[in-house]
Amino acid sequence: MNNYQKLQRRDFFKLALAAGLSTYLLDRGKSWGQNPADTSIKADLILHNALIATQNDQRSFAEALAITGNRFLAVGTEKEVMAYRGDNTRIVNLNRRTVIPGINDSHTHLIRGGLNYNMELRWDGVPSLADALRMLKEQAARTPAPQWVRVIGGWSEFQFAERRMPTLAEINAVSGDVPVFILNLYDRALLNGAALKSLGIDRNTTPPPNSVIEKDNKGDPTGMLIATPNATILYAAIAQGPTLGLEDQINSSRHYMREMNRLGITSVIDAGGGGQNYPDDYQIIDRLHKEGLMTVRVAYNLFTQNPGAEKADFDRWIAIANPGQGDDFYQLNGAGEMLVFSAADFEDFTEPRPDLNPNMEAELTEVIKLLASNKWPFRLHATYNESISRFLNVFENVNREVPFEGIHWILDHAETISDRNIERVKALGGGIAIQHRMAYQGEYFAQRYGFAKASNTPPIKKIMAMDVPISAGTDGTRVASYNPWVGLYWLVSGKTVGGTPIYPEANRLDRMEALRLYSTAAAWFSNQEGNKGAIVPGQLADLAVLSEDFFSVPEERIKHLESVLTIVDGQPVYGAAEFSNFSPPPLPISPDWSPVKYYGGYHNDSKVSFVSSPQSKPTISSSSRRHLALPSLSTPGSLSRFWGGLACACCF
Repeated sequence: MNNYQKLQRRDFFKLALAAGLSTYLLDRGKSWGQNPADTSIKADLILHNALIATQNDQRSFAEALAITGNRFLAVGTEKEVMAYRGDNTRIVNLNRRTVIPGINDSHTHLIRGGLNYNMELRWDGVPSLADALRMLKEQAARTPAPQWVRVIGGWSEFQFAERRMPTLAEINAVSGDVPVFILNLYDRALLNGAALKSLGIDRNTTPPPNSVIEKDNKGDPTGMLIATPNATILYAAIAQGPTLGLEDQINSSRHYMREMNRLGITSVIDAGGGGQNYPDDYQIIDRLHKEGLMTVRVAYNLFTQNPGAEKADFDRWIAIANPGQGDDFYQLNGAGEMLVFSAADFEDFTEPRPDLNPNMEAELTEVIKLLASNKWPFRLHATYNESISRFLNVFENVNREVPFEGIHWILDHAETISDRNIERVKALGGGIAIQHRMAYQGEYFAQRYGFAKASNTPPIKKIMAMDVPISAGTDGTRVASYNPWVGLYWLVSGKTVGGTPIYPEANRLDRMEALRLYSTAAAWFSNQEGNKGAIVPGQLADLAVLSEDFFSVPEERIKHLESVLTIVDGQPVYGAAEFSNFSPPPLPISPDWSPVKYYGGYHNDSKVSFVSSPQSKPTISSSSRRHLALPSLSTPGSLSRFWGGLACACCF
């Protein structure tokens, strides 16, 4: 091991910066693909004999790359790169594997996901309901009181060979007296009898507005909680469950980042979330950052937590924080994705589109004016075109008084945005961050609105053609999975996780363009263009070596891809197959009963072939449908302890 390898990455970065090396490389990188002429600068690491998708402006491929410190030094042919070989350079033969820039997820919930990862049973990618129920039974047997078994999003009934949801009877049969909570999208939650008892839900419990506690013909709760479409009922229930202790949360966050590294993720934008108060609820990620234990770069947005007092939240945060504060591993990105609760645009496609609160314009104007005046970037959760039109009216009015110039602002999701509203976004200098939510909800959308409308949700190709900044993310973990390869499969194939064709060729991307949305295009969304997202000299040395060639495998194989070597900041953070010796030491898993210890995270058994649906329109089975005629609800009365006074939607 040479002296470079013994250095902590931040120590090396400081030394390199002091020598002017990082600044030099970054300046050289702005020329996109030109290697430094001075070959007296020697590489610490050279990777060669590879197919390297550089994602430079020419979308070109290279054979080899060199890294010095935490940045790419040279990229090109074997001969060009080997000129930077020195006495202490480590040379790694990649055996003709494909290399991509580290995946940059422009919209996810890593901080919250990390705190909970070790106590969640993930059904992400599980191929059959029989497998899912077996996992549930095994986990219930090992989970101690008072803990729950939680399946929190990232799956779809259509991914299962059986193509249906579990029944409440099946869940109760395998879980016994251990509380079980299973979340499906922002749509419904399935609770066993023990969970109903734990939450104090009975025939007298009154649900929040626009939500339902399903009752049987005797008036007793069945275990089905339904958002119609307000998801407060779902997330209030999650919030009542036991949490992990401090050290377990630290361990959980580290395992979640390592799981992301396994999938080739090196950078994310965290979009905040319900229950994430700044700075109190950022102590775990702050500690990991200070101790040099982060293996995923995080740019984080601040999500208001107080309905009716949103401006006060942002006033307070503007007084104590500034966008961009931090470093390349951990920095504040701006405000959102919740800016005001009256703009909550619930995307439950099993329900009709909700109308936004009449007070939305006044409340949103107040917050946007504050943010624009202080040059804070912002992002806003926006699903339906009707809502987007109202949001843009507010933005245009504020822009006349306080120009948005220089502010990177973002619409998130934008499934049904119109051509006219794309033009309005462009005129205001905004960007659109899309996620693969339709890969999990496409069948529901098509059932309600038809396949013709589903075929352009979101209109990815139109956004790109209009030259509006666009990037891709996962929105993990509560709706879609955090696995970006499912998103890449969706972009390329136009299919849901169940194999249902949604998009025609006109709204599908080729593989290079799809990868671009998950790499260099995402850098705009955290104001880091030219600093990360591409394998070019001067940019941060983040990359993933793939298990199979993304550019040639059959479409169905795309969602099985993962990394066999992930490098972040010039250092290996994950290794598998012939690169196992590069992997950091294994992390213990705590608590001992954690589902991660037994099942890991995303189910990606390469021996399992996913079941594709017939090339016909899906039908939603009666066991999966929303009941249109629900039993009558209990007479309104005082709220039970279940709701705990929660007023926040907490649904993102």
